[in-house]
Amino acid sequence: MALEPKLFQKLSQQLVMTPQLRQAIKILQVSRTELESLIESELEENPILEEGQAEKPTLELDPIEPHVDGVMGEAEPAPEAPKAEENAKDLKEIDWGEYLENYGNEFHGSSYADNDPGDDRRPSLENVLSKTQGLLEYLEWQLRLSSFPAEEERLAALVIGNVDNDGYLGAGIEELAELAGVEPAAVEAVLRKVQEFDPPGVCARDLRECLLIQLRQLGAANSLAARIVRDHIDTLESRRVEKLARDLGATIEEVFEASKVIASLEPKPGRNYGEGEARYVTPDVFITKVSGEYVITLNDDGLPYLRVSHYYKRMLGADPSGEAKGYIQEKMRAASWLIKSIQQRQRTIYLVTQSIVKFQRDFFERGISGLKPLVLKDVANDIGMHESTVSRATSNKYVHTPQGTFELKFFFTSSLRAGGGEDVSSESVKQRIRDIIQGEDARHPYSDQYIAALLGKENVDIARRTVAKYREMMGILPSSKRKQMF
Repeated sequence: MALEPKLFQKLSQQLVMTPQLRQAIKILQVSRTELESLIESELEENPILEEGQAEKPTLELDPIEPHVDGVMGEAEPAPEAPKAEENAKDLKEIDWGEYLENYGNEFHGSSYADNDPGDDRRPSLENVLSKTQGLLEYLEWQLRLSSFPAEEERLAALVIGNVDNDGYLGAGIEELAELAGVEPAAVEAVLRKVQEFDPPGVCARDLRECLLIQLRQLGAANSLAARIVRDHIDTLESRRVEKLARDLGATIEEVFEASKVIASLEPKPGRNYGEGEARYVTPDVFITKVSGEYVITLNDDGLPYLRVSHYYKRMLGADPSGEAKGYIQEKMRAASWLIKSIQQRQRTIYLVTQSIVKFQRDFFERGISGLKPLVLKDVANDIGMHESTVSRATSNKYVHTPQGTFELKFFFTSSLRAGGGEDVSSESVKQRIRDIIQGEDARHPYSDQYIAALLGKENVDIARRTVAKYREMMGILPSSKRKQMF
């Protein structure tokens, strides 16, 4: 059979990811903060796109209104540019000192009215921004106040630089000595000095050393508590009080008292420095109950009212040169597509939230106990969209409800079979497990098997290993570790 080149025509269809489609998908799945940054960037890069002053309608249980110029109401025509001589004259007459004092602290997207008497009393931006001091900064500050010789200060800075978020030294003595080009004994000597810094127990190499440092600073280096930490910490962890008493030659009451002292120590000295900062989120949607019905309102605060510039529209109508015309048309298409993508994002979030309210009405009435099993497919079928679209619309989006603020993904939960044949949400089962453990006697905590039996009496069919899995997901210790000796 001879081989020869041939030409064929083939007609086919395929889905092509255009740049506009990629942008729409990106806008749909980004968080609110990222969306604000994206809009700011587009406003800087695209001269056709500008921020208008028209009122934005509130989106409730009604169809989504268009969002700009021909899409969300007609914007006012842009005034003609003033003459250059008049601009220069006006700039000279402005008292810039008074302007900055009165208006220099305006925030972008502020919702304050122009006639708010409190505007002038608001603090400047520099006075309201703050940053919590981290553990490393705190240790470096103490190092600068200490009278270390130059070489020891260099080694101390190396030690501090290898402290992790929990306050423990993350590198070995030999490794630090090799990095510094000194003997391990020199690093060990400096480490002992740094371990006297605040917070107590910082720069320890393990839990045993961390607790011993704290006991030494309390003046209890030779106490029964120190002996337990030094030689019997594993036995203490397993709550074997009788064995501890026998090994130490002490009474059970004395072991209890020593255990109380140990329990008052901090196992993670660095946990209160930077890691426990409050994380603030801005809800994308508000759900409020009005006259027995749940009303959905999109949060548009902080999002500018976008429109296409009238100035460039007139320029395009004046038939500019070919190069300028092509540039304006390209930027105008980009601006229009951005506006439509933001509209579609808001519309999709609204529809998804509306469907969630319909499926999870019991949650809004009774809390987590009323949460029902729900998957992406249920909402996708309800609103006529693809599951991937629903997934993107719920990613990094938050909703404020009468029960609190939750991520939209929170409402999608797996199910467990109840005794009556109906399904119950895994989140409601987790909450029930948490409630059972919180109500137990700390001296005699419930085992996973017993908790499973209690849930079985409530017609929730759950295995012991499932209880253990949910307990671990919630960060709750097993019964052997929850037992309190005193």
